[in-house]
Amino acid sequence: MPIRKNDRRAHRTKRSLSAALVGLIKEKRFDDITVQNVIERADVGRSTFYSHFRDKEDLFQQDWERFLDDFAQQIDWTRAGSGPFIPVAYLFQHLREYQQFYRGLERSRKAEGVFKTGAGYLSKLVEQAITEFLNDRQAALPIPIVANYLASELFALLKWWLDQQMPYTPERMDQIYHELVTPVVAKIFAPAAANAKTQPSSSA
Repeated sequence: MPIRKNDRRAHRTKRSLSAALVGLIKEKRFDDITVQNVIERADVGRSTFYSHFRDKEDLFQQDWERFLDDFAQQIDWTRAGSGPFIPVAYLFQHLREYQQFYRGLERSRKAEGVFKTGAGYLSKLVEQAITEFLNDRQAALPIPIVANYLASELFALLKWWLDQQMPYTPERMDQIYHELVTPVVAKIFAPAAANAKTQPSSSA
């Protein structure tokens, strides 16, 4: 189905508002940013802003969740437990390119809260994805715990990396993350893999 003109316009408007807020966070504390600042930077009317968002916090949160939704879609669960399956390098590279934005969050004392909500939101996405991938097959460990572990470890490692001035490349951090989590992930996916191998094929 083709995207309607109004939908494209709304998408462009949201993208402009998001870019405006990101730019402002690089320049000043979040608490000092007003909706008026955002709409002036984005060249968007006040009524248009409020037709999409409740306030600047809602704009920020929706943008953050949209990014995490896209990130979660890139996870390759068929490789879980046997190789890299979460696009860690992509996330770290993105934050490296936006490190000025991260410093702005730190200056606004929002970085810790943003990472905490990000870990919680991603944990729910991962839990849902694992449940769907296993398709009622039994897991060796509780799925909600594994999902929380994967998301929390990712954001803890990301925060350490940023706070330590990014001493390793995103690709190396990807390797380190998967070396840390693969033993746990292999446990939850091992029974599913074993069941898949023992199930008779439709041609048998």
